[in-house]
Amino acid sequence: MGAIAVGGVIGAEARYGIGLAWPHGPSGWPWATLLINLSGCLLIGVLMVVITELVEPHRLARPFLGVGILGGYTTFSTYTVDAISLADGARPGLALAYLVVTPVLAVLACALGAGATRLAARLAGVRRPGSGG
Repeated sequence: MGAIAVGGVIGAEARYGIGLAWPHGPSGWPWATLLINLSGCLLIGVLMVVITELVEPHRLARPFLGVGILGGYTTFSTYTVDAISLADGARPGLALAYLVVTPVLAVLACALGAGATRLAARLAGVRRPGSGG
């Protein structure tokens, strides 16, 4: 629990910083939230390949990095609030586009992170310790 909590603080602070650096109005496209969620999903794809296929991680690596940092960093609750704000701001078409685009791009980002990590590992000749080859 401690690893998750500490990681969550780190991730949430990073998310907060990006939100401050790239604010948007209630009827504007929420670029910061989209960037946060897509980059977080990309990193989740990278992390899962690294810790399940390439290294023998410490037992707290996944809770700290995945659940803590990346869980605190990504913000699908804010994604929902942003969509509601767009709809309430008389931008229902934009709200619907945002509701559809975000999860589609998030899944693609995760797949891209995983695929790029596997390719980079293969090109670098990296194999999981004890994999026999």
